[in-house]
Amino acid sequence: MEPNQFSNLDMGTLLTILDYSSDEIFVLDENRKIIFVNNACEKHYGLKKEDVIGRGSEELVNEGYWTPSIFPTILDQKAPIFVKQKTVLGAELLTSAIPIFNEDKEVKLIVTTAREVQNYKKLITPDEKLKKDEEEDYFATRMVTNNKKMKEIRRFAFKVAKTDSTILIQGESGTGKGVLARHVHNMSHRKENPFLTLNCAAIPAHLIESELFGYSAGSFTGANKEGKVGLIESVEGGTLFLDEIGELSLPLQAKLLQVIQDKSFIPIGSTTEKKVDIRIIAATNQDLIEMVKNRQFREDLFYRLNVIDLKLPSLKERKEDIIPLTYKFLYKFNEAYNVNKVISEECIDLFTRYDWPGNIRQLQNLVERLVITSDDVIDVGDLPPLMYDQIEKGEDALPATMKEAVEQTKAKMIRHSYEKHRSSRKVAQDLQISQTQASKLIREYCMDVD
Repeated sequence: MEPNQFSNLDMGTLLTILDYSSDEIFVLDENRKIIFVNNACEKHYGLKKEDVIGRGSEELVNEGYWTPSIFPTILDQKAPIFVKQKTVLGAELLTSAIPIFNEDKEVKLIVTTAREVQNYKKLITPDEKLKKDEEEDYFATRMVTNNKKMKEIRRFAFKVAKTDSTILIQGESGTGKGVLARHVHNMSHRKENPFLTLNCAAIPAHLIESELFGYSAGSFTGANKEGKVGLIESVEGGTLFLDEIGELSLPLQAKLLQVIQDKSFIPIGSTTEKKVDIRIIAATNQDLIEMVKNRQFREDLFYRLNVIDLKLPSLKERKEDIIPLTYKFLYKFNEAYNVNKVISEECIDLFTRYDWPGNIRQLQNLVERLVITSDDVIDVGDLPPLMYDQIEKGEDALPATMKEAVEQTKAKMIRHSYEKHRSSRKVAQDLQISQTQASKLIREYCMDVD
């Protein structure tokens, strides 16, 4: 194309060209309303163009999509400015904003361009490191969502965070129950105090009691001679998150009930009652009501935990969040492994068509694996074959052969059991196979599951 031929391009063609830019381009009017943005906004903020155009820039800043804001400064100074920004998904941007003036020397338009920081290294002071760590903690625990139901949960969580009420979070494995619990803690008056997690399914039953309540000196054979402070006492003033609470034995449930009701407990081997000021958030992927009916879970504890009930949807119920979460994890693991991988549009498209049986945890683990194992561009060929086959055929498609049917059923059973039990021994018991066989199948089908 000759240089003078550019003048013949129509507006639609020019806008399409801008969409192919790897740099983010924003154009705002004099009222700070966004009148144009290119496709790069999707990978930086998890928002499509139609979700951005027409909105005020400060509205997006206030919702936490990026920080800091540059627009008050540029309107005051009426001169180009350059600043480093961080987005809600974890992208670091070098942003420039240039004012365009009308005949009266007033700002008519503001054009901003933002480029991702690549391998940006420098020595930082301890104060700068503390600030960076605080920012990373904020963005790591912020609940990224474009889903209506999740936004309602986030708003409700903000309300209940201000109280000391006990919270029960329910949802499938991998839906982000721990992230929600930490989010509530970070918005509460306890945020300066400890937040501790105990996975009740990951610790042997005979050790959970001592982990929770601690013990006095010489309580049992092998005990620490000086005794041990339990998690409940160590989290004084903060929040204790009990994940997979359905795994607690009935006797332990009774002791936990006392902590919730009376804010007191007695360590193992002691006769002295201790008072404690903590908030308890519990989570489960099990049906506690059914467990109550089967006398596997105390009814009184269930209702004490269920003062505030939050139910997280599965990832397949919030598919509009797949893209922003993918980019959030991509930025996270690019930084962790000091690389700069990008993901193809074809791969992103397949992600949105997949049902994600392991939910957000599966997506996070897969992105980490792809960042480690792929070349510079993560493409469809880098995906696990089983995942790709399920996408291509559809979850409900009839297998072509008996061998394929057996393979798919085996994969689903192993994944479901492992996501529930997190232990090769328990998977073996659940599926009535040997532990050796269970371990082999877990390695084969559950590589992307924590």
